Amino acid sequence: MQLWVTVAVLGLLVMGSWAQGVMPTFSLPPCDSPEAEAAALVAQDFLNAQHTHGYKYALNRIEKIKILSKPGQADTYLLELDLLETTCHVLDPTPVSQCPVRQKHTMAVEADCDFALTNTTQGLSVVAFKCKTETESQEECLGCPSLVPFNDTDGFQLIENSLDSFNKNNTLNTKFALLEIGRMASQIVSGGHKYFAEYAIIGTNCTSYDEDICIPQNHTVAIHGLCLAEGSANLNDVDCKIFSPTQTVDPASNATVRVQQLLHAHTFGPHYHPTIHDLRHHKLTALHDPAASGLLSAESDESAEVVVVVPPKDAPVVKREVSAPEGPAVDATVKPEAPAVDATVMSKKPPIILKPILLAPICPGKKKHF
Repeated sequence: MQLWVTVAVLGLLVMGSWAQGVMPTFSLPPCDSPEAEAAALVAQDFLNAQHTHGYKYALNRIEKIKILSKPGQADTYLLELDLLETTCHVLDPTPVSQCPVRQKHTMAVEADCDFALTNTTQGLSVVAFKCKTETESQEECLGCPSLVPFNDTDGFQLIENSLDSFNKNNTLNTKFALLEIGRMASQIVSGGHKYFAEYAIIGTNCTSYDEDICIPQNHTVAIHGLCLAEGSANLNDVDCKIFSPTQTVDPASNATVRVQQLLHAHTFGPHYHPTIHDLRHHKLTALHDPAASGLLSAESDESAEVVVVVPPKDAPVVKREVSAPEGPAVDATVKPEAPAVDATVMSKKPPIILKPILLAPICPGKKKHF
């Protein structure tokens, strides 16, 4: 008896919640809608601000979007995004919209990320995100360069020698030190192995001609750059792009929650870790949820949510005409023939219009790259 009373009370509470309009609802706008695009770009920029090493990521496609609404609370946006690694280092002031994404034949890196955002009177802001980063398959590119670990001995020697060459020949009168390795790759050519390296550099307290022990300058005021080197340890070419100190910004300065600076030490020091530097590319943060929101740990109970699907504005609509149903067959020998109906009268009869049929897919959205 008590069980039935409990069930009845719970049922009344649920019905009361429905009546008061406090049950959560969620809408599913099209993935290519301006609303979805705006939320995805906020997520992209926040991710790049939190990512303090490696390269910036650019939005490739919006996989899913769901907007949770509760009366008296800010709407929550849940997005699934596909992003691609660009060739711009995180310290490069170039806007990510102008950064080219890395192509497949150069071992592109893809990130599948889930984001939770809130939409308040101050605008959209990221509450939490989680990402899985992996390289694209290179099965169709025989003979292309392949990534090697950051601690590869031959690749690291190429970096050391090419940086030494740049320090002796640059016109900035500044000696640079290695900040971090972005990526290294090797390729088999006629003369053996050819290595490719991308690495970030930071200005020190030494001039180009000093032979003393040089100390990197403070991270927030130092000159930074990105170098591309190829060849071997003894014969190499190097090209370094120096970022203007007036333009270089701390990549975490605009983040909601400041994260630890990951200034890598690739040979020694407190930040050196063999496990990290055995990787072949920089990974994004696996889970960022400082407020322990739990929004990305599991989907909300959709059984208690009302679905509101927002149709795409430009979706093509098909209208179907349905003729009047035919009656049963009539025997002409028994019943008199029905009078003929004027065709002009039939043509004036309004057709029956059914509900529109949406032909355009809502999600996922279109790919921006590949």
